Amino acid sequence: MDIRTALALSGACLAVGVLAGWRGARPPDPMRGPRMVPWRFLMLLAVSGAIIFGFAAAQLAGFGPPPR
Repeated sequence: MDIRTALALSGACLAVGVLAGWRGARPPDPMRGPRMVPWRFLMLLAVSGAIIFGFAAAQLAGFGPPPR
C-alpha cells in the first residue's frame, strides 16, 4: 500500500465516521419506527479504521518504526 492509498482510505473512513456520528446523534422518531442501521457502531468502526490507516500513512511517510 502506498501513502496516497492510506491517506485516501483514512479520509474516507473519517468522512463515514462523521456522517454516522451525525446520523446517530439525531433524536429518534417514533412515527417512522425503530432505526434499522446501527449508526453509533458504524461510527466507531469507521473512526477505528481512520486511526489505523492514519498510522499506516504516518509509517509510510517515515515516522515511527520501519516496516518489517
